[in-house]
Amino acid sequence: MSGFLGGSLPAVAVRLLVVSFVVGLLLAMFGFDPESIYQRLAEVIQHVIEFGLTDLRHFGRILLTGAMVVVPIWFILRLMDMRRAP
Repeated sequence: MSGFLGGSLPAVAVRLLVVSFVVGLLLAMFGFDPESIYQRLAEVIQHVIEFGLTDLRHFGRILLTGAMVVVPIWFILRLMDMRRAP
């Protein structure tokens, strides 16, 4: 277990406690708190999902538009190729 943790459990716990306190102090000095961090993270995730789905919808429309031209031409070419086959 200490190989995974990087030392004994009490030593790692104390190090994590000290580093967490220092980072929390720095973030508090700049006006960050847990609620605002989680709220901003949720907003970013929502923004990415909204724009991602919009892009996916545009991709689908472009694909469908192209398929409306390509598939009938392909089908006609396949029918014409079947006639030539012995």
